[in-house]
Amino acid sequence: MLQTTYPYYLANEPVAANTDLEVTDKFSGEVATRVAMADAAAIDKAIGLAVDAMPAMRAYPPFKRQAVLEHCVKRFRERYDELALALCIEAGKPINDSKGEVTRLIDTFKVAAEESVRIDGEIVNLQISPRANGYHGYVKRVPIGPCSFISPFNFPLNLTAHKVAPAIAAGVPFVLKPASRTPVGALIMGEILAETDLPKGAFSILPAHRDGADLFTTDERFKLLSFTGSPAVGWELKRKAGKKKVILELGGNAAAIVDADQGGKLDYVVDRLAFGAFYQSGQSCIGVQRILAHTSVYDALREKLIAKTKSLVMGDPKNEKTFVGPMISESEAKRLAGWMEGAVQGGAQIVAGGKVDGAMFEATLLEGVKRDTDLYRKEAFGPVAILERFDDFEAALAQVNDSDFGLQAGVFTDSLAHAHRAWDALEVGGVVINDVPSFRVDNMPYGGVKDSGLGREGVRYAIEDMTEMRLMVMRETW
Repeated sequence: MLQTTYPYYLANEPVAANTDLEVTDKFSGEVATRVAMADAAAIDKAIGLAVDAMPAMRAYPPFKRQAVLEHCVKRFRERYDELALALCIEAGKPINDSKGEVTRLIDTFKVAAEESVRIDGEIVNLQISPRANGYHGYVKRVPIGPCSFISPFNFPLNLTAHKVAPAIAAGVPFVLKPASRTPVGALIMGEILAETDLPKGAFSILPAHRDGADLFTTDERFKLLSFTGSPAVGWELKRKAGKKKVILELGGNAAAIVDADQGGKLDYVVDRLAFGAFYQSGQSCIGVQRILAHTSVYDALREKLIAKTKSLVMGDPKNEKTFVGPMISESEAKRLAGWMEGAVQGGAQIVAGGKVDGAMFEATLLEGVKRDTDLYRKEAFGPVAILERFDDFEAALAQVNDSDFGLQAGVFTDSLAHAHRAWDALEVGGVVINDVPSFRVDNMPYGGVKDSGLGREGVRYAIEDMTEMRLMVMRETW
């Protein structure tokens, strides 16, 4: 079970300032624990101490950064079950998915430990004309400065890890605001980081209400803001962020195309589509929301997918048989139910699921959803997927692109030509061939275009954002 209370971490130290933040068990609705909440004064102090920590962090050598990250890997493994249960309770994530996320947390820190000693530079050949004869150029990467991180509720361990682990590897101090609905995993991470010899001020982890946390965005002492969350919030934060670099990992309404040649592989395709659409109650920005199947396979796919959707077990996320747990809140379930009802009023048909009880939302499949509805145009962020047919592969690609979002897309095809055509044509950050867009490995570049964000995560790519190139030009003789 969870501890009764958790402190926040200010400049590497636990501070039991209050117990103002109630964290609920998302299945029962009962208060599971209470967490210290940071006020503006604490946030301001954390930023100042992060600034003060920069000289020590610059001097903190790569092998020590690597040792910190390796310590975290060791302690995450030792506290694996505790981390998984905490995630299951605070996020309502089924226990098997929770265990999977702890595994990804470990993977992300492992990759960061390896990358921490690979932050290399380059030699630049400057002798491109007689006037540069005898000059040599050298580039190294240096820490950008204090960073502000804001992480979301849906992957409170791994998406936090994708900010924290690269920051340690890059040698930048950071102040993190975890999601107020799911802060416990980040605070356990802080407890483990506090066991290391990171310089004072290297990290602060401060739960705070969104309306009281403007400093995370507006304070000019931060040199980078990395935000993961909703598009509406992310773009507003970018507008307010001033001169600092901004990295945004936002939403999507990801599509998966099932090509005409997949008739003999539909069992595999259906298993992956159901996983991509409904795992962790569809609360993933790369969850499968739109399924486009070629007319030649549509009817068989539809029949199998309906049966698969209806077979998914919904219930207590602590039960290992549960696949669909609660959404993060009853209000989010009501929001999505309203979108579903609007689609039905516009002529759509619910072919599986559709029942809503509090925060519990059945895995739901619809067809005939008009393309101008909220359910089609916006990010559902819940266990609802739309099934539709196509006759022409090029038209399917255009249909996928008919979206304000562009995070990832999936294409099931045996055609190498179609795979490459999709890679060329789809306006997304990543194209996944023969799997769902929900697939992610933690060292790959990950991020989107259009309203889905700016920049890329994936440890090495985040390190590049958290460092700057510094050139030295040397004249050989004078």
